Amino acid sequence: MTTHVDLAVVGGGISGLAAAWEGRQRGARVAVLEAGPRAGGKLQTSRLAGVDLDESADAFLARVPDAVDLCTELGMGTELVAPGSGAAYVWLDGGLRRLPAEQLLGVPTDLDAVAATGLLSRSGVERARLDLTLPDDGPAGGTDGDEAGDGTGASDGEGGDGAHRGDESVGDLVRRRLGDEVLDRLVAPLVGSIYAGDCDRLSLQVSAAQLAAARDHDPDDPSLLRGAAALRAQAVDTGRPVFLTPAGGMGRLAGALAGALDDDLRLGTPVTALTPEGTGWRLDPTGVTAAAVVLATPAFTSAPLLSPVAPEAALFLAGIRHASVALAALAVPRAGIDRPLDGSGFLVPRSAGLLVTACSWVTTKWPHLGVDPSLAVLRASVGHAGDERARSLTDDELLAGVMADLRTTMGLRLAPVEVRLTRWARSFPQPRPGHLADLVAAERALARRAPRVAMTGAWARGVGVPACIRGGRAATARVLAS
Repeated sequence: MTTHVDLAVVGGGISGLAAAWEGRQRGARVAVLEAGPRAGGKLQTSRLAGVDLDESADAFLARVPDAVDLCTELGMGTELVAPGSGAAYVWLDGGLRRLPAEQLLGVPTDLDAVAATGLLSRSGVERARLDLTLPDDGPAGGTDGDEAGDGTGASDGEGGDGAHRGDESVGDLVRRRLGDEVLDRLVAPLVGSIYAGDCDRLSLQVSAAQLAAARDHDPDDPSLLRGAAALRAQAVDTGRPVFLTPAGGMGRLAGALAGALDDDLRLGTPVTALTPEGTGWRLDPTGVTAAAVVLATPAFTSAPLLSPVAPEAALFLAGIRHASVALAALAVPRAGIDRPLDGSGFLVPRSAGLLVTACSWVTTKWPHLGVDPSLAVLRASVGHAGDERARSLTDDELLAGVMADLRTTMGLRLAPVEVRLTRWARSFPQPRPGHLADLVAAERALARRAPRVAMTGAWARGVGVPACIRGGRAATARVLAS
């Protein structure tokens, strides 16, 4: 039996659910085709030690409207909570040193404040100070533009189009303006943890668009420090929280979308081929035909579907690399931790050589989850581009490695009373410099060959939840308007 719809969305992660929601809002008949047994993709929440604990992203950026607006549309706008602590630490030279609040994605906006933390050596501070007088020697001209027609910009710091100058790696910019120490000890632990990536190979415009905006803040002033200070001042002036999450976890957002889509959502329904049929498309072997299609699957899943339709776009997708990570959630007795949990957690530079890349002190970061005062809930991250150790470790070996690192970094002495390990294979796209220009070219090629087919996902314009929501909704708007 064949079902015909106005819009078929392939993939039931947050990008696909947002795309389908947008179709519904525009009055389209919609089908969401998800290969797995559940919707939501990596937005997944489960119980640990009596609380609802996220298994991947635990919040979204609040200063951009996409996720906040969607929560409001779903009736969840009054149920959003902000972190209880914004303070964080960096593991360096055998101790946890507080990351200064005066920074933008790790770029310090007060060199005296960062010098007082000991995170930079005296020579590292003086090298960073040279930025205030160094001439502009950055990439010449060029822009990736906002020419793909989605109308988005780079203002949210998660990726986007519209930067004023050519792309480069995060590492190239920070090393050139501020030196190696600022990159290795401040910027890379922050940006690298967001993307599980290598800053020397990550696109500035996608993975750290705030730093691209700081670089371009004033065409007559090349200082990255002054640009970062200007942008941070604007953000502080708004008075809004930096991050928000639904009470009950990010899985509630995915669940609310899935519930609202109801009969339009088909689980356990893989799509293996996209075939032209009349003026529309047949999605084999599902029995669904559609006037328009949004592919909201990982790049490596969308590539073979698009290969016979738009080979240029498929080639671009197939070339996007991904990193794998694992998350170890632990409920541990507070009496077995030899330091106060007085912040949201800590980051670990690659140069430290530890297995753990970051640890979130969940019950301090999110006080509403601290239901048992005798327990502390921790979430430790493992794995990044270039470090695949976690994939070869058994669960027991992985847990042992995490526990060893937490003993070293935060004095964890007692065994956890409850543990949850979550592995996310090939889950973090690694956008290289020039990614947005290549994306625009691929989108144009797809629009020429199949104007009512669009592609989107975390691989496109940023891994953040707002960027995924915006990408999904914009993709639906394009194909329904074609």
